[in-house]
Amino acid sequence: MKYALIIPDGASDEPQGTADAVSPLEAARTPAMDEIARTGVVGRADHVPRELQSGSDVGIMSLMGYDPLVCYTGRAPIEAAAQGIELDQDDWAVRCNLVTVSGGRMQNFTAGHVDDHAAKELIGRLQQDLSDDSPWQYYPGVSYRNLLVHRPRADAGEAMFSTATRSTPPHDLLDLPVQGYLPSGPGAESLCQMMDRSRELFAGLDVDSQATQVWFWGLGSRPGLEPFVERFGKTAAVVTAVDVVRGLGGLMGLTVIEVEGATGYLDTDYAAKGQAAIAAFEEHDLVVVHVEATDEASHDGNAAAKIEALERIDESIVGPIHQALVAFGEHRILVSPDHPTLLRTRTHARGHVPIAACGTGLVPDEHGHYDEVTAEKSSLVFDRGCDLMPWFLGSGS
Repeated sequence: MKYALIIPDGASDEPQGTADAVSPLEAARTPAMDEIARTGVVGRADHVPRELQSGSDVGIMSLMGYDPLVCYTGRAPIEAAAQGIELDQDDWAVRCNLVTVSGGRMQNFTAGHVDDHAAKELIGRLQQDLSDDSPWQYYPGVSYRNLLVHRPRADAGEAMFSTATRSTPPHDLLDLPVQGYLPSGPGAESLCQMMDRSRELFAGLDVDSQATQVWFWGLGSRPGLEPFVERFGKTAAVVTAVDVVRGLGGLMGLTVIEVEGATGYLDTDYAAKGQAAIAAFEEHDLVVVHVEATDEASHDGNAAAKIEALERIDESIVGPIHQALVAFGEHRILVSPDHPTLLRTRTHARGHVPIAACGTGLVPDEHGHYDEVTAEKSSLVFDRGCDLMPWFLGSGS
């Protein structure tokens, strides 16, 4: 039996303020997803518990069958795993965005998608500013996505951070004053001081970048996740261009497949990702394909780009993978976003997302389309999103 999970990140949305008032999923031409709905079942799942912030880290952990309320410790340690950064038991990782803050407001959470060269220069300057015996270390990543790690000295005593430390993702603050959303709780004073220092340093650098400072969020300690193969008895691989998904895959023991031309943005090579997934079925029971483009379009507030991304995912990923699975024999395929991302607010949201699955042992429920409206009519509901994966891999009844 072969299984495929396609994750169009943040694809779920709300009706738009247009004449026909439909969501991007309703507006997009997605014959392959509709075929899964027509020959299988449609439902909905909620992957983000109300106690946690909405994001791919929480949503995909749930989608893979792990309860975030039990397993989740923060976004940054997951991305640290993706970069091969080892964390000891008392270490904490912090997500470090390069951002543009102007007039006290968050103007751009990517600093204009700062290029890698400029980002490395900026992060390198922050590292140079630290003393040799500092417990802090900056790690450059890709573009605006970087990390800061705190490794306490032996004589540090009480831990600097705790689960009571709070931070806000910068993509939730677009055009908002940042003052009311600074880190708070244990260790927050140090984070705020380092953010202030980054403003001073960046102002004096001759670097071609829109970055005015760093923004810290998503901090957490090292998580411990049971390997997927032990949890479900299936070998698995993941195709993605996003660090947080790479990190989750690595922590779950999945094979992480790198694809040339996969960017994590709207210009990603959809076809290459689809073909890489098909090749991975030779050695794996489950192949997961994550596509960030739909989420990026929502963050940009670009409805046309979101619709185009959905159509390209359908044509170059969902359709070819479904055809390949049929050729393999017994199979199942599932399409599910990790969370909604709304064009109206340009940020992540909570709530159920539409799911569609078909294949061996799944009795069609006579729903002919894959979208939010159809899903709302279905009696197939996973209020705990982490229950979806065992259902998908199990009886499907």
